[in-house]
Amino acid sequence: MRSRSRKKYYIGTCLITAFLILAESIIFDVTARAQTEFQSPSVILIERSTGTVIYEKNADERRSPASITKIMTLLITLDAVEEEKARLEEEVIVSEHAASMGGSQVYLAQGEVQTLDTMLKCIAVASGNDASVAVAEHIAGSEEAFVKRMNEKAGELGMTGTHFEDCCGLSDSEDHYTTARDVARMSQELITKHPEIYQYTKIWMEDITHTTRNGSSTFTLSSTNKLLKRYGPCTGLKTGSTQKAKYCISATASKDGIDLIAVVMGAPDPNLRFSEAQTLLTYGYGCCRLYQDEDPLELPLLPVENALEKEVRLTYDGLFSYLDLENLSFDGIERSLELPEVAVAPLREGEIAGYVVYTYQGAELGRLPILYETSVEKAELGDWIKYVIQSLLFG
Repeated sequence: MRSRSRKKYYIGTCLITAFLILAESIIFDVTARAQTEFQSPSVILIERSTGTVIYEKNADERRSPASITKIMTLLITLDAVEEEKARLEEEVIVSEHAASMGGSQVYLAQGEVQTLDTMLKCIAVASGNDASVAVAEHIAGSEEAFVKRMNEKAGELGMTGTHFEDCCGLSDSEDHYTTARDVARMSQELITKHPEIYQYTKIWMEDITHTTRNGSSTFTLSSTNKLLKRYGPCTGLKTGSTQKAKYCISATASKDGIDLIAVVMGAPDPNLRFSEAQTLLTYGYGCCRLYQDEDPLELPLLPVENALEKEVRLTYDGLFSYLDLENLSFDGIERSLELPEVAVAPLREGEIAGYVVYTYQGAELGRLPILYETSVEKAELGDWIKYVIQSLLFG
């Protein structure tokens, strides 16, 4: 009986090993074929919450972005709404300059009034250059001032391969460029900071009303993103094309709790950008799993020196995420706190106090900052004297 059991165990082990080898070879084969079969000159695939690069090809090559420029336009605009410097309900008046834009447009007339909310639909759904310029002028006073903000934001995001000359991507200037990696980075920022953008980018078709001195008329916005119909998990984000840029897309998708961003630049024809973006997304969902620590370690009260307060509360800087591409056992992930024995005042709310370190079989996977929840001022001599007097009088 023991001999028979050992034989079954041996056969089972061999089958499991063969399966793992086969699975690994399939993944390797898909990756190898992807590296040789992508016709677009520059592509990248990343996961949103961690920024992990799953696949890339010439991702730092500077290229003309066409209308995927508008990702930054949408980001700057929604930042202004979040900062209460603009409201979705407020009216945007179309200038002569905005109405004169060529290329993709929604045919806004000079003097026409639309809400900022409608203008965002015109940009995100129909890629309206006229709407982009109208919004830029409304937010910053002029397109030039708005573009300055775009370049400042690119710097803040570490987009070192990017420079914008306009807010819509019409420019053929050599000074208007970006990279697939930078497009993925600004796309990541937009959908993470402003998930409400999906309310616009998921629209396939919607009517707006033009009201001018010549009367009212209906105009149908049709999405330029064909992946919305072709690929179920697709959530957006932005297409672009000019003779110089060829055909581009930053495609976002959500499936099984994982958000992916696929950027394709310079595709030789419009359908290829969609098929290659879909190939990237399909590959990503086939090879990655997301670990998120939804039950974090309890944080202690940290003792404080040089302050009247004896302790300070701590808090986590968000949620730790790790994108697994190696089929790790999540049960084997270990966590440990890295904190000083005592904190020395002054302390500032939001400053880093330490870290939670995540490891797997001794190798570090990443770390999550632990922050001071409140500020603690350093106690001076007068503070101590006042404290002693109050203690004596009131216990």
